[in-house]
Amino acid sequence: MISRPRHPDSPRETLVLVDTPLTPGGSIQRRLAAVAFADVADFSKLMESDDTRTILKWKALREDLLEPKIAEHGGHLLQVMGDGLFIEFDSAVAAVRWAHDVQRAIAQSIDEDDRPLLMRIGINVEDVIIDGDKRHGDGVNIAARIQQLASPGEIVMTAAVRDYVWNKLGVELTDLGERRLKNISRPVRIYRLEQESGAGASRRLVQPHLSWNNRPSIAVMPFKNLGGDPTEEYFGEGITEDIIGALAHNRSLLVIARHSTLPYRDRHADTRQIASELGVRYVLDGSVRRQVEKLRIAVDLIDAGQNRTIWAERYDGAVDELFEFQDRIAANVVATIEPRVYEAEAERVRTKPTDSLDAYDCVLRAFPLLYTYDEREFMTAGAFLDRAIELDPSYAQAWAHKAWWYILLIGEWRSKATDRDLANALLAAQRGLQIDPTDAFVLAVAAHTEAFLGNRPESALEMAERALQLNKNSVFAWLISAITCCYLGRPDEALDRLRNAWRLSPFDPLKFFFWGVAGFAEFVAGRYDEALVWLLKALRDHPDHLAAHRNLAACLAQLGRIDEAKVAAANLLAREPSFRISVFQSKYPLRRPGDLERLISGLRAAGLPE
Repeated sequence: MISRPRHPDSPRETLVLVDTPLTPGGSIQRRLAAVAFADVADFSKLMESDDTRTILKWKALREDLLEPKIAEHGGHLLQVMGDGLFIEFDSAVAAVRWAHDVQRAIAQSIDEDDRPLLMRIGINVEDVIIDGDKRHGDGVNIAARIQQLASPGEIVMTAAVRDYVWNKLGVELTDLGERRLKNISRPVRIYRLEQESGAGASRRLVQPHLSWNNRPSIAVMPFKNLGGDPTEEYFGEGITEDIIGALAHNRSLLVIARHSTLPYRDRHADTRQIASELGVRYVLDGSVRRQVEKLRIAVDLIDAGQNRTIWAERYDGAVDELFEFQDRIAANVVATIEPRVYEAEAERVRTKPTDSLDAYDCVLRAFPLLYTYDEREFMTAGAFLDRAIELDPSYAQAWAHKAWWYILLIGEWRSKATDRDLANALLAAQRGLQIDPTDAFVLAVAAHTEAFLGNRPESALEMAERALQLNKNSVFAWLISAITCCYLGRPDEALDRLRNAWRLSPFDPLKFFFWGVAGFAEFVAGRYDEALVWLLKALRDHPDHLAAHRNLAACLAQLGRIDEAKVAAANLLAREPSFRISVFQSKYPLRRPGDLERLISGLRAAGLPE
């Protein structure tokens, strides 16, 4: 079992006050600091309505709540600006605790005050310039800018703050994406702290649906320039930013922001030390080296707890195709990380006692059992998913995995009560969407449920497209969109989408599924020889893949190889004796005229029962 490494509370524990030369005759001081801006929402309107009452209420709010709480959490009030405050804290944790306590207290007073002063708070951690009681620099400007993005009663923070608080406070954070801020050249990722409101607000920070302590966490280190040419250094920084940005769309991973890993660019620290200081389980390390007109990129994914490399890859590209090369590497690395981390996480929980598993562990235990086609193991997977939902009913991916389990149950002809299981699948998919409609995996599962079980491939493709808009590196979403295109009679588009999935994850553990879909797409296109190659490849990798057996029987029959088609049909019936053409035909969602007829005629010619 991999334990969670300790993560320092305060940024000052890792970065200390330094002098930075400014001119030959002077210097300025810099420090990594947690800074917060807070202001009263709609203050001008309140002043217009009743200026005297508003001023008195603002004075009372400062003196009775805001300033005492600043002192309680070790903060330093740097400036009062009309209806706003500028505060510095010794740690990001202290800043978030202060903001939470303030917003909770104000929320509890709403029922007693018909016109409360609602605060907007923005928090950032970054290098600041110190000038007495004044603070300057991008870090201060960013805190001020993001505070303006908060709604009344909200707390927003940068990804750097998120990195410091995620494993110390049981906070639920919503990713608001990257934002362009005035006079800040780089995009800044913003998170909103979710909290209860009203008189009954809890005195504790809200617990997330999936404990961030248990999510696999990864730090992408700045790529090292092994050459010395500034061009390669810029290229390495670009790849690092692209990988971090793309990984941030993955709901299964917690990704440490670039600001938190930058200090390690010029430090010599081993992987375990880095992981311990950043509080992560996995570290992605990389380097860039120029060889004449070629660039070589080396990438290593390290399980820090086990101190072992779980994936390594080398990429070669031309210098004159720099940006295309950068995009290709970032996409491939991001798509590869998830299955490799998933395998390592599954190994981590494999030997844990069942009664000590949390919801995430249960999903990990279920995943490898979904595709064994052993009845007992498959039902065990369903039980693990039920347990995950029981432990955490607001875990969207657990609901999505359960919906996928029902899809396999029905699609592989194991269901003893198809109508009931179909209804349960639709309910599970819908529940996952209600909890998190921005999770690409959840959306993709819902799309396939809609197409395969609901017989609505048109609306399913729209859902799959939304999943890809949320995460263009979701291999699973590309796969589902390819299947849906087959249903809609667009086999060449399906193959193009499959190629995206292959490019992103050439060694995916579900590659047999990819090959089976490729065979199906070629069948829909009427290219039976090509279909045969893919279907046989899928069955060599996974001999119990029922869809491949079914499509193989139809394909061989369409090629006129009836004796072989009958053997394929016998192999299907040996694995699923209850298969009947009439039942299959009544529910299979092929839309283009002639496609379903060709498939059914092939199954009949192969001798499968009506």
